Amino acid sequence: MNLLDADTLAHLQSWQGQTETRHDHLGLSPVRAMSATLDRDDGEPLHGDALPPLWHWLYFLPVAKQSEIGPDGHPKRGGFLPPVPLPRRMWAGGRLHWHQPMRLGDDVQRVSSIEKVQHKTGRSGELLFVQVLHRFSNAQGLCLEETHDIVYRATADTNATPAPGVKPTLAPVWQRDIMPDDVLLFRYSALTFNSHRIHYDRRYVTQVEGYPGLIVHGPLMATLLVDLLRRHSHRAVQLFEFKAVKPVFECADQRALSVCAQPDGEQVHAWVQDHTGDVCMQANARWAS
Repeated sequence: MNLLDADTLAHLQSWQGQTETRHDHLGLSPVRAMSATLDRDDGEPLHGDALPPLWHWLYFLPVAKQSEIGPDGHPKRGGFLPPVPLPRRMWAGGRLHWHQPMRLGDDVQRVSSIEKVQHKTGRSGELLFVQVLHRFSNAQGLCLEETHDIVYRATADTNATPAPGVKPTLAPVWQRDIMPDDVLLFRYSALTFNSHRIHYDRRYVTQVEGYPGLIVHGPLMATLLVDLLRRHSHRAVQLFEFKAVKPVFECADQRALSVCAQPDGEQVHAWVQDHTGDVCMQANARWAS
């Protein structure tokens, strides 16, 4: 069944150009909690400290009322994002450019705009890509531009043969192995106020959506990649782009996840690979000059 006929697609594309402005204060408590979740030995955060890259995802959180939550745990469709009828929604990737740091204690404005709504057909059926541009500013001006790629897709055929995995073409110079257990996933969901049930409700994700286990958040994997860079270099990241390649599952047999990077002059090639050696996320970073 085709859920995206010409009239439906035209309606969804009418969301292009829609904007939303929100404000938040960069408090200390989320930073303490994220540092603990990533198993870091950071000192006590202080006002004026630079917010680590990607940790802005701890702020500007979705605050839909409980009565506005859909059956998958996401807020019901509509509002700023278009009401896409395809049932599955995933964070497909993003591109970030830091102009100056945001600092703890800052009052920050985020202006979001829907740049594109594109329909495609993939191996698994219909796909709808929504591209959102976020611009973050403090009292000193523009701090960060972030392009966020969201993909909506139909329910997958659980009997279909999965696509073959892709192996990394580089050897890691930096590597950290992570156990993405249900506690880590729960803590990250709590920190980002992400109520999507695929990350914490094993009954729902296996029996309703048909996955083999809880799904590791794409933003968590991106955060682990940037955290790996921070563990090996004190240089600031100016550009970071990432793309989800293959879903990662938390399963009962405790499969490890390898977070890998290879520095190359002013840039760093980075990726996440699962217990089979397949690439699950690929990324590139560029240091600030």
